[in-house]
Amino acid sequence: MIFVGIDVAKNKHDCFITNTHGESLFRSFTITNNLDGFHDLYRKIASVTENITKVKVGLEATGHYSYNLLGYLLDKGFPTYVINPLHTNLYRKSLSLRQTKTDKVDARTIASMLMSDVNLKSYSDTSYHNEELKSLTRYRFDKVKERSALKISISRLVCILFPELENLVPTLHMTSIYSLLYEFPGASFIASAHLTRLANLLSKASKGHYNKDTAVLFRQTARNSIGSVMPAKSLELKHTIKLIQELTSEIDEIEAAIKQIMDEEIKSPILTIPGISYRMGAMIIAEIGDFNRFDSADKILAYAGMSPSTYQSGQLDHCHSRMEKRGSRYLRYALYNATKYVCLWDKSFGAYLEKKRSEGKHYNVALSHAAKKLVRTIFAMEKSGAPYKSSV
Repeated sequence: MIFVGIDVAKNKHDCFITNTHGESLFRSFTITNNLDGFHDLYRKIASVTENITKVKVGLEATGHYSYNLLGYLLDKGFPTYVINPLHTNLYRKSLSLRQTKTDKVDARTIASMLMSDVNLKSYSDTSYHNEELKSLTRYRFDKVKERSALKISISRLVCILFPELENLVPTLHMTSIYSLLYEFPGASFIASAHLTRLANLLSKASKGHYNKDTAVLFRQTARNSIGSVMPAKSLELKHTIKLIQELTSEIDEIEAAIKQIMDEEIKSPILTIPGISYRMGAMIIAEIGDFNRFDSADKILAYAGMSPSTYQSGQLDHCHSRMEKRGSRYLRYALYNATKYVCLWDKSFGAYLEKKRSEGKHYNVALSHAAKKLVRTIFAMEKSGAPYKSSV
């Protein structure tokens, strides 16, 4: 076997190639982070073996810096292993008491880890699609968060320009209200608007839900409004609405891409659980990744930071009720939000939540128990590939 360790950096990568007997086939060398450097690495590996199945290539998970090299290695057909930097750090410390850390040493360490036959799993097409899914779900998360901040700005501006409007509609954040405020950004604009134009705009934007009577109500309320006349705020309101509409269009496009990957590549049974949509289901699958990495559902809970923190010293042994909240915050967010809807749509989860509430637990604590039950259910489904079956 040939073992290749690569320490990834931004502009260059340090490499080390050895064999089963621990012989250094090449002195530690550096390649540039470009196609010439990648070809140089490939030629060196090809010069010592013609059978790529006899090669193991390892590199650290260093975010986007490793994507291009990883893609190149996979295209060449090399069995490639992406290793957590924490693991390589601990492994390096276990080999020597000396605090020696250089890029070349790290490359040797990665090669040694591959030789030691530790429990590593090669990067696969499934891993690639999971990474794609993770990028999309996190990108969507950030976009939704950005849109939420803009919606808060809308509420603030309406409170200044037309405060009475909020009491006339179920919510300000509707297509019809956005259309109204974009065309007439303030009470003074609505008060002087032509009734026919106002009624037509509302009817079209609300798909017939709002009629002429609503237009009359809005205009009359605007004429008696205490809203300020501030052209600068009106302009800010128009621009904020436009930004929200653009973000909504982008989010729709992201969600379509997520749905495509889930349907064509991932094909997870998680979507058979009542209450779990493509949004939360995709985020859960993406953040957990390869379920074979986990021996039990409890390890997924620990990975999500949903395990209770424990303190033990001498005769004092105390388990705090608070969760660790370490690990993936995206996974925690997805699990809690998915659990809320699952408890609404599935009778067995709803009954479990009510049982915990009847025991005197706070709603959030009871929900955390239901989330743990959901994780155990998802883990069993992913391992078996079977769809969800309610116990009620």
